Amino acid sequence: MGRLWSAGIADALGELSSERYWEKWNRVTQEHVEKIAKDFFTRVWDKQGISPEVILFDTTNYFTYMAAQAESELAMKGHNKAGKHHLRQIGVGVLQDRASSLPVHYSTYPGNMHDSRLFSNIMDEIFGVLAGFTDKEKHLTVVFDKGMNSSENISYIDDREHVHFLTTYSPYLAEYEARKDPSVFKALDIPKNHELINQDKEDDCLRAYRTTIDIWGKPRTMVVTYNPATQRKKIYTLDGKLERVRNEMLEFRRKYNHQEPKWRSEQTIRTRYKKVCENLYISHKYYDLSFNSRRMRFRKNHQEISIAKALMGKNLIVTDNSSWSTEDIVQTSLDRYKVEKCFRTSKDPFQVRVNPMFHWTDTKIRCHILTCIMALTALRLIELKLNDKYTSKVIMEEMHDLDCVLTWPKGARKPEVRLETPTELQTEILKAMGYVIKDAWVLQQ
Repeated sequence: MGRLWSAGIADALGELSSERYWEKWNRVTQEHVEKIAKDFFTRVWDKQGISPEVILFDTTNYFTYMAAQAESELAMKGHNKAGKHHLRQIGVGVLQDRASSLPVHYSTYPGNMHDSRLFSNIMDEIFGVLAGFTDKEKHLTVVFDKGMNSSENISYIDDREHVHFLTTYSPYLAEYEARKDPSVFKALDIPKNHELINQDKEDDCLRAYRTTIDIWGKPRTMVVTYNPATQRKKIYTLDGKLERVRNEMLEFRRKYNHQEPKWRSEQTIRTRYKKVCENLYISHKYYDLSFNSRRMRFRKNHQEISIAKALMGKNLIVTDNSSWSTEDIVQTSLDRYKVEKCFRTSKDPFQVRVNPMFHWTDTKIRCHILTCIMALTALRLIELKLNDKYTSKVIMEEMHDLDCVLTWPKGARKPEVRLETPTELQTEILKAMGYVIKDAWVLQQ
């Protein structure tokens, strides 16, 4: 009997091997993952008792160490946000509620898909999710960045009743408005400016100019924002780069005028000049080159440079929410940082840590992303429990240092969780989670 019992234990432990683990995950299909995610978010939001009014949408990607020959529809090479362009990557798009910063939905997609194409491909999926949060009287706004802008995407939103959009655009879309004199831009009544005023940095306050623009087939509200501090930094950086180009051009001119080998062709000089500009990420229009009688000359194009400097620190926000105040439009656009914060948490090595991704098949990758999104949601729920007094990182680190032991006193009907003496912060966290400390060390609900 003992041998049989030992054999049974051995068989049970064998089920905990890595092979069994992967086999279990192989049974979870894409449809299963989508159903689990839908049920999970439905339950999360049912408990919130409210529904989103403004939804933030953004994307990120996670690199993998998957071999090039491994078959995968998700892991593809593309522009990696961590700079690891040589590795295959997975793309993830997240819909997040602006007010609570809680995820509403997410989508996993191939790593080589552009944001605008992704947005088009999952439009039905997104608005199917949003339909669950809207009613006949409530309006919902989707916020996304310029990477998703296209006439097809905007037209799709225009066709949805009670759904609006807010997006950003390059200042080159409306150069005339963006180049207006700084005196036209008025300081905004937003929290960011309040902080700057308290720090005696009133000159750095974010300013805005509001107008209307005909784009995507209709008149839209456009707000041009102007950040003086950002403009100063960018002008300083550009001046430094222009000086570096000038030093390079002095050397180019010397070599060309002396007709040194490999420096005798006008086209060669122009090609090398453009290469210098590309390496510095600036336009090749900032200098004019001329060649005459085997003599090279160059000079700054002050008109192009002044246009570029006038656009620095400027940003365009376009929306169909014409009833919103300028402050509401700008603050909503600024709040896109909340999704970026969520992505940073997902990549934090001491929190969710999506990377490194030790999975080599699409089914396991989808399961992995699902569990990570659930973890992100759980961390955010913990922060909300404590009224955003502490970040999830602080909370997790603090509770990680709280030791406990499970004891079963003689005669007791059930075991007790006994803790070491908690700190004030640990006590506050436990209380927020619905627990109190009895007799200095016994955890009670």
